[in-house]
Amino acid sequence: MSGGVDSSVVAGLLARSGHEVIGITLQLYDHGDAVGRKGSCCAGQDVQDARRVAQKLDIPHYVLDYEKRFSDAVMKSFAESYVAGETPIPCVTCNQTIKFHDLLGTARELGADLLATGHYVQRGEGRDGPALFRACDSDRDQSYFLFATTREQLSHLWFPLGGMQKSDVRALAHEFGLLVADKSDSQDICFVQKGRYSDVIERLKPGALQAGDIVHIDGRRLGRHDGIVNYTIGQRRGLKIAAAEPLYVLSLNAKRNEVVVGPRAFLHTRTLVLRNVNWLGDGSIEGAVADGEIEVYARIRSSQAPQPAVVSLSHDGTVTVTLRNGEHGAAAGQACVLYADGATDARVLGGGWIAEAVKADKMHRLESPA
Repeated sequence: MSGGVDSSVVAGLLARSGHEVIGITLQLYDHGDAVGRKGSCCAGQDVQDARRVAQKLDIPHYVLDYEKRFSDAVMKSFAESYVAGETPIPCVTCNQTIKFHDLLGTARELGADLLATGHYVQRGEGRDGPALFRACDSDRDQSYFLFATTREQLSHLWFPLGGMQKSDVRALAHEFGLLVADKSDSQDICFVQKGRYSDVIERLKPGALQAGDIVHIDGRRLGRHDGIVNYTIGQRRGLKIAAAEPLYVLSLNAKRNEVVVGPRAFLHTRTLVLRNVNWLGDGSIEGAVADGEIEVYARIRSSQAPQPAVVSLSHDGTVTVTLRNGEHGAAAGQACVLYADGATDARVLGGGWIAEAVKADKMHRLESPA
């Protein structure tokens, strides 16, 4: 129970159905303005809201101090990834390590049959056991953030909101008389204060913000930057360099401490090389691509619809995804999530982290500088 409307309604639904429900809230961080600002979660006021919801529903409620775990597994990983010139997605890491590993382990120690959450995603059955599917409410679908969930973990998870619309969830919150019925949803990265990633990174890795050169893709030095962590792939504004044409951040070279810029055309990517792939389709990924490649749908941003793609597997086990339509601004560290088709309730086949994004014409490679 994060203190938001979704997890609160899940607790209400399960309690009303006669299940023995235990509410657990994780205290993940506690610093600065983040604990009180709108759009945060799992800290400060949210913990109090979860406690009040549990009291209203007459269920036991416990707050677990996971601050150190969260700092070690999520926040430090976030900082290290940015310093390496990548674009991390801490929400995926949090689900992968904190919620569906540590918390799930705690739930099983308590003797719970299932861990239920307020995620908008559906669990179903595949040939080899539990399978994951997109939520019915495509605007709220969170399958992108759960691609790293294993099949074994899925067997102990329950997502009651996967088949519901957000408007129906809020209506239920009002029906249950919950004080969070109209509470705003959490946004952005919960532990980042005022949207300043660099402040968190400097605190976790002092001295990480080192000045360096901004260079054109053709090798020309165009100016200076005050730390590569202040830049993201595809960025155009705020470069503070003079040029005759619009320039975009193409890559971040951590080894040389350089921000590489160039025309927008060089952001176009069709081929992605993945690392740490989690396969949720039937059988193994090796068996699925036994004939050389398989047709899938792929998604590299949670806000975009999946697009047609092809997955192939090399002899050394490297997984490559070729996007039919291509994408602008794919970056190392982002997730690439794979789906069986383009339907709104499509099955999640798994996914991985982008290790390298290769320009479609193969003349310029935007690769992980790590």
